[in-house]
Amino acid sequence: MTAKGRILGAAGLMMGLATSGLLVAAPGAPLPRLFAERWIDGTHGAEPVAQVQALDAETFVIRQSVKTNFEAPFLYLLFGRDKALLIDTGAEGGVIRPVVDRVIAEWLAAHGRQAIPLVVAHSHAHGDHIAGDAAFRDRPDTTLVGLKPADVAAFFGIKPWPGDIATFDLGGRALSIIPTPGHQAAAMMVYDPQLKILLSGDTLYPGRLYVPVNFLGDNRASIDRLSAFVRTHPVRAVLGAHIEMTREPGRDYAHEALEHPNEHPLELPASEIAKLRQGLRARLDTPGQSQVHDRFIIVPVPPRDE
Repeated sequence: MTAKGRILGAAGLMMGLATSGLLVAAPGAPLPRLFAERWIDGTHGAEPVAQVQALDAETFVIRQSVKTNFEAPFLYLLFGRDKALLIDTGAEGGVIRPVVDRVIAEWLAAHGRQAIPLVVAHSHAHGDHIAGDAAFRDRPDTTLVGLKPADVAAFFGIKPWPGDIATFDLGGRALSIIPTPGHQAAAMMVYDPQLKILLSGDTLYPGRLYVPVNFLGDNRASIDRLSAFVRTHPVRAVLGAHIEMTREPGRDYAHEALEHPNEHPLELPASEIAKLRQGLRARLDTPGQSQVHDRFIIVPVPPRDE
């Protein structure tokens, strides 16, 4: 089980609502819609080990099946002229490298090319986002970024961590690498000005946003910096690493659910960043006393080492 999964189930969340200083957000901005297909959600029996949807010819979103792991994480593969970037390698039980290799092979064929270097980085270092790393260590022309904040800072040239925002150019596609420690020490987001999307990992997604109480200050500072960034960088959609919410406002799935009927869309509007920032201003120092919003739940959890 992942570090996140060990902390708290949905039943515990809902039991705490009456005493948790519940905050229910006002109706939010309309949800952006980026994907043509419905995501695999475990509700139709057999499903592939992963599903791929393209945002454009250079941008691919991969979902690991909930049948392989209840975390059902989302991974992101972005291409530029000179290199490709994969964000996360999935959870235990996933079969991610063959999927990534297939997408890359199809991209190369479409562009009449033989090869492109691949960089494998991570939204953060929890097990459900790095479990597939071993499959990429022996992959030719592939760089695997380390898991510590110092590793991430050194690779992307973030000086100082976490106050700096780095530019990582794939070749005609300059991404912004935004450190966001708080959920985990090495957490980061990626902003793509080409599509105006923000890849937000586990820091913001339609689900349970776990924040160790000893990292609350880090998380607040990260979201403050993120809020300043998005004031000058238009965000069409925030795309996180999981879906744990239903379409019913404020209602999540049971912990480790293997089916997600009536699943909330992956896409969140940029206005949810401001709601998260406001929510984080609350005290939030009691593990298990969750703060429920329509599209996410802030969950304080016991202290962690990283």
